[in-house]
Amino acid sequence: VIPVYNKAGFLQATLDSVLAQSFTDFELILVNDGSTDGSAQVIAGFKDDRIRYFEKENGRASTARNFGIAEAV
Repeated sequence: VIPVYNKAGFLQATLDSVLAQSFTDFELILVNDGSTDGSAQVIAGFKDDRIRYFEKENGRASTARNFGIAEAV
């Protein structure tokens, strides 16, 4: 679970790193916590079945993290 709030400048490297791991049996949950900086557009550029993306109103990292945990399969 990765909470995202205005981190567009870091997302490409972060997601590239996660997806390049040798362990491939995972679910990556990204929770956009009300970003206003283009984070959603960066995430939209990734097409991978292991990525699940959610958006919610800003409520801080802990609420985004808890939201993502509740959505985990």
